Amino acid sequence: MSDKGTKKKLTRIEGGDAAAAAREAKPFVAAPESKAKARKFRIFAILSWIVAIGLEVGAILLLQKPPVTTWQLIALIVGALVFAVIGNLLWKKANRFDPASEKDKFRFFVQNQLGAIIAVIAFLPLVILIFTNKDLKGKQKGLVGAVAVVALLIAGFTGIDFNPPSVEEYAEQTAAVEQLTGANLVYWTKSGTKYHVLSDCQHINTKKTDEIFQGTVAQARELKNITQLCKTCAERWKKEHGAVGSPVPDVEIPATEAPAEVPADEAVPVPVN
Repeated sequence: MSDKGTKKKLTRIEGGDAAAAAREAKPFVAAPESKAKARKFRIFAILSWIVAIGLEVGAILLLQKPPVTTWQLIALIVGALVFAVIGNLLWKKANRFDPASEKDKFRFFVQNQLGAIIAVIAFLPLVILIFTNKDLKGKQKGLVGAVAVVALLIAGFTGIDFNPPSVEEYAEQTAAVEQLTGANLVYWTKSGTKYHVLSDCQHINTKKTDEIFQGTVAQARELKNITQLCKTCAERWKKEHGAVGSPVPDVEIPATEAPAEVPADEAVPVPVN
C-alpha cells in the first residue's frame, strides 16, 4: 500500500470493527456502544427540554399576576432558551450515533426535527400571551415580546437539522469507502470537514494539525459530523490501486471438450498375466 503513514499523533477511535464491516455487506446498524451514547444524550436532552418548558410555564404564571416585573419575565425567557438550545444540540448529537431510517418518513422527520417542534411548544404560547396581555403596556410589552420572539427563532433554528443523518446514508457512505479501499477505515482531524482514506494525505498533514483520528465512516459522522470523502485521497487511491472493492466482471469460461471415443477395434489390448 502506498500510504506512507503520518508523523502526527494518530488516535484510533475504539468501538468500530472495520474489518468485520468490510466483510459483511449488510445494512447499517449502529454499534451497541453508539446506541448507549445516543440513549444517554437523549435522556439529557429530554431533561433539558422539560426544564425549558417548566420555565415557560413559570413565565406564563407570572403574566397572570400583575404587576409584571420585566426583568423577572426576561430572565425566565432567557433561561428557557438556554435549556432549549442545550436540549436541541444533545438531541441532534444523539441522532448521529443512532440515526433513523428514511423508509419511515414520519418518524424520520419527527426524530430529526424534534428540537424545532419543542421550541414551538415552549415559546409560541408565551409569545401569544405576551402580545395579548392587557396588563403589559407600551415599551414593556414591546421589550418582553421582542425577547420572546427572538428566543423562539433561536430555539427553532438550533432545533432544525438541515443535514439529518439516516441509516441509508451511513450505509451508502460506508459502502463507497469499502468499494474504494476494501475496508471501512478513514482518518479525520478535529477541525476537518472531510474524512480521508490515506493517513499521509496532504490536507491533514499540515502545520496546524497535531492529531489525526482513525476509525470507521460512522464514527467520523458521530464525533465530527463529517459526511464527505476527500477527493484528493479518492483520486490518488484509484490512480495507485484502482478500486479494490470493484466487482469482478463476468468472464465466459469455455466448456472443456469431452475426449473422443476410441473405436473398439483400435483399442489397445491390456495384457493379462
